[in-house]
Amino acid sequence: MYQYTDFDRQFVRQRAAQFRDQLERNLAGVLTDDDFRPLRLQNGWYVQRHAPMLRVAVPYGELSSRQLRQLARIAREYDVVEDGPFKGQGGFGHFTTRQNLQYNWIPLKKAADVMDLLAEVDMHGIQTSGNCIRNITSDALAGIAPDEIVDPRPYAEILRQWSTLHPEFAFLPRKFKIAITGATEDRAATAWHDIGLHVLKNAAGEVGFRVLVGGGMGRTPVVATEIAAFVPWQQILVFIEAIVRVYNRFGRRDNMYKARIKILVKAEGQAFIDAVQAEFQAILQRDVDGDRHLIPQAELDRVAACFPLPAGLTAADADALPAGDGSPAYQRWLQRNVHAHRLPGYRAVTLSYKRVGQAPGDATADQLDAAAELVERFSLGESRVTHDQNLLLPWVRASELPAVYAEAKRLGLSTPNIGLLTDMIACPGGDFCALANARSLPLAAAITERYQDLDELDDLGDIDLHISGCINSCGHHHSGHIGVLGVDKDGSEWYQVTLGGSDGSRLSGGSVAGKVIGPSFAADEIADAVEAVIDTYRTQRSGAAERFIDTVRRIGLDPFKQAANAVRRSTAAA
Repeated sequence: MYQYTDFDRQFVRQRAAQFRDQLERNLAGVLTDDDFRPLRLQNGWYVQRHAPMLRVAVPYGELSSRQLRQLARIAREYDVVEDGPFKGQGGFGHFTTRQNLQYNWIPLKKAADVMDLLAEVDMHGIQTSGNCIRNITSDALAGIAPDEIVDPRPYAEILRQWSTLHPEFAFLPRKFKIAITGATEDRAATAWHDIGLHVLKNAAGEVGFRVLVGGGMGRTPVVATEIAAFVPWQQILVFIEAIVRVYNRFGRRDNMYKARIKILVKAEGQAFIDAVQAEFQAILQRDVDGDRHLIPQAELDRVAACFPLPAGLTAADADALPAGDGSPAYQRWLQRNVHAHRLPGYRAVTLSYKRVGQAPGDATADQLDAAAELVERFSLGESRVTHDQNLLLPWVRASELPAVYAEAKRLGLSTPNIGLLTDMIACPGGDFCALANARSLPLAAAITERYQDLDELDDLGDIDLHISGCINSCGHHHSGHIGVLGVDKDGSEWYQVTLGGSDGSRLSGGSVAGKVIGPSFAADEIADAVEAVIDTYRTQRSGAAERFIDTVRRIGLDPFKQAANAVRRSTAAA
């Protein structure tokens, strides 16, 4: 994983000191709340429904065991409500779909202390909020995936350093998100981002980027448009600068709901692409030195050297998977939670943070500490936050899989459900977020409780269930095979169901937005409606091997819509 330089550490600690000064002036009444708001947002501090929320940046998802322990300490000592109606709440972090970690209960008066603790372990909240270029995300298997063409992490880090506090892009029309992958399988959901980057090689073996622009969810789900099939890697910062300059110049600022770049790309079409190409060429032509805006080979080499193979990596004994305890549960875990690796004798292992009694993506202080122990013992000190709100161990020796399973099972992190129905994505929803129209977590809990039979989950196979508490789509409901969106009707919680979405997987047909099936469902109907959809799949699939998404696309939405509507009618009759 990336190794901080002395400059990196100085930068982050100075930023923490600046934030402390800003916070102290705000608490003293010298700096008004309105003046403080953009400053705290630029450091990841929101004010949510009940308390402040901190979003901690985890660039391209990489976390060391030392960082996990510090995050556990913050959860245990700072993310706790000490009095009032919510006394006792907190004590956990929440993994997000953009590979960050959030806290929901840290009082603002302790915010500067938390930023200092983060800086101690090379972490921060810079640009995890605000109308700027946000945290750069990537494939959780970056650097280790067998299908990887080029490791995207050095390029992601160059992008992160270039975009951090960029003076021209600090106040864009709206937030701006970039995802990057270097593999043939898009596990970074690139087409759902403002900019999606695919690192690849051309026929001559040269490295470059396929560039997608204008993806996004929210009120208007849009799949990104390819605007360049191959940009040489040396020129990628220039090309991205051209994109963001055009967006900064022409993006809507009069209506926040139409301010994302996806609206500009959709409205202007080829004119947008032409403007980007013109700006791209203009930057290159103004560069009198010929390479001032390009990434030098020496800089790529410098950053790539900050991603050494982990200390302790040795030739593995064997590549075969050990029999372990021979139990069906262990075999299921090998099938679902253990992933192929580019190095013989190694595997990647996903720890599942989806179980009864715990919201998807939540990790208690004890679980974060326990994960740090697993990371140190079995993954050479490194872990990755996944797009699906789990934690991945990227450097596990195949021979140690039985021991990893035993420890994960003891900690309640071994559920063999990765990719299955209960491995759902869900935003915090109305329980925490001031923007939400409905709660996400009670629905996630109800479905998790209904589908605890592992034989049944295996029989149902791959199903991506995504739940959002509002149209902002933090739960990525548009890209779920089954998507659920919370909506407000006269002050009551209602839910829409979409079917047929995909986040980018080739097996699921690439990036596709799901379609709504009928009117919304009341809060006490929605779990039954989802179950009716699943039961319809069970009866309509052409065989055990046909996946849910394939059945939906083969037979269309009507059978599922009829089954779900029957739930509404039966509820009304009762």
